[in-house]
Amino acid sequence: MDAGLPDAGRLAWWLTAWLRGDAAGDDALAGITGDDAAHRVAGLPGHDEPVGWALAVGALRSAGAEEAGLALPTEGDPVGLGGPRAFNDAALEAGEAVVLGPLLPGQDGWGLVPERVGRGVLWTAYPARRRQVPDVGEADRALRQALTLGATALADLDVAAWRPEVADELMDLRRTVAAEPVPGVPPRCVELAGRAMRVLGIVDLALVDDGGARTAAEVAARREALDPLARAGRRGLVAACSPEGWPR
Repeated sequence: MDAGLPDAGRLAWWLTAWLRGDAAGDDALAGITGDDAAHRVAGLPGHDEPVGWALAVGALRSAGAEEAGLALPTEGDPVGLGGPRAFNDAALEAGEAVVLGPLLPGQDGWGLVPERVGRGVLWTAYPARRRQVPDVGEADRALRQALTLGATALADLDVAAWRPEVADELMDLRRTVAAEPVPGVPPRCVELAGRAMRVLGIVDLALVDDGGARTAAEVAARREALDPLARAGRRGLVAACSPEGWPR
């Protein structure tokens, strides 16, 4: 089973393409919205009510936004975040966010946190600070290594007996999810995003239940094998969807 780009990842790519002039507004709007009914943005300076992206981009440009990057934080691993606390807490609760840049030391910008509302998405804007983003090359190498080590660890735990679907996925390590290219996104980052999405899909599948584990120790061992995979997958996807970390 494969995980697709999260809402914040899709927004990061298409909003960057729009802000940089690599994609026309209509194309970017279609890419951001996808199959959803509508996306609106709340909390922008100068707007008391949520607005559509056509107005939101103008407000964000006026606030200094030139690009957008992904954050995929979890407890103990706030990857892609730089603060302040209100933004970090909202992003952590949602599990994803977008940070607008470029941000200089000591400079505040904006972050966007998504919330699914019916068939649409409401993005809420928060002040955001500069962050550190994983290097694309390092994230790719770490992801490949984690996938190999994770496959070995799960084989030692007899993954085929409790999750045959996971075993099948791990047997075909070279296959990746096809991430749809977006104008201006380096091919290397599209490939990394596809690899990261596949890893996160494997982790999600393996964590659907405890796989018939009979003891707490077995459950803990399986989660210990999966945690490095999930961490590497999140960091790989953040690197792939954050232009400040892209190769120049």
